[in-house]
Amino acid sequence: MADAAVKSSKRVLEPIDRVSEVLFGLIMVLAFTGSLSVAEATRDDVRMMLIGALGCNLAWGLIDGILYLMGSLAEKGTGLRLFRAVRASTDPVEARRLIGEGLPSVVASVMQPAELDSLHQRLQALPAPPERAKLGREDWLGGTGVFLWVFLTTFPVVIPFIFMTNAHLALRISNAIAITLLFITGYTFGRIAGRHPLRFGLSMVFLGVVLVAMTIALGG
Repeated sequence: MADAAVKSSKRVLEPIDRVSEVLFGLIMVLAFTGSLSVAEATRDDVRMMLIGALGCNLAWGLIDGILYLMGSLAEKGTGLRLFRAVRASTDPVEARRLIGEGLPSVVASVMQPAELDSLHQRLQALPAPPERAKLGREDWLGGTGVFLWVFLTTFPVVIPFIFMTNAHLALRISNAIAITLLFITGYTFGRIAGRHPLRFGLSMVFLGVVLVAMTIALGG
């Protein structure tokens, strides 16, 4: 029970966070692939672009995984400090305030003083919390899951360059894949955020088309 009081509430596949990360990753990878000048590209140029794009994917996934772990640890640390403060409090008014801070605002607004006092007594009856917050197995699995999610969802953009020798055709197919994924993720983002999904999807496509058009105009 004491461990549950400081357990992170972060979800591995928190929809809004994961969709946002994929959107940013796709735009970054699209910028890499679009930087290839297919009119003059050699196999070495394609190979260097692939290294850059794959490195971008790996770095982006790794950064997101680390940020997930940092967020989990910070949330556990905050929960641990709040738990200790509630257990140590002898002032009912202060205890109610602290418990209210740890609850969602909507839930805290409907809690009666007697209910908060009951929670205070139950929390005081729990075993002593650990000395410090630590990352557990679920956190490490979550960070790994975030890394794989971001990397694998942006990886399709570079697949054409791996299996095709025609750099021009590979670039156009890669752009089509990226724009399709941008629409899907933009649409999903809009739906999750409670906004117009089609409008968000088209906005992401527009952004991708602008990036592609700029690189083509510059010789891509």
